[in-house]
Amino acid sequence: MIQEPGILGQTIDRLCQLIYILLIIRVILSWIPHDPFNRVISVINQLTDPILNPIKRLLPPLGGIDLSPLVAFFILDMLKTLLLTLL
Repeated sequence: MIQEPGILGQTIDRLCQLIYILLIIRVILSWIPHDPFNRVISVINQLTDPILNPIKRLLPPLGGIDLSPLVAFFILDMLKTLLLTLL
């Protein structure tokens, strides 16, 4: 029997979805020219830097390709699964 995730489970799920979206936007922005001083872009960078910067320090770019967003997706998915399982 599958148990409905309570309010806390739904909150965790929504928060992870928001982080996924911000990371995807950050990846897309890295491919196109943009104004780094734009307010929206600055907020996206401020929200994703605490997630990506520690990974970047541990994982150097591979052939000029930054794999930190991919690792962040993997870690975030593992954490989400773990937290939802513990609830």
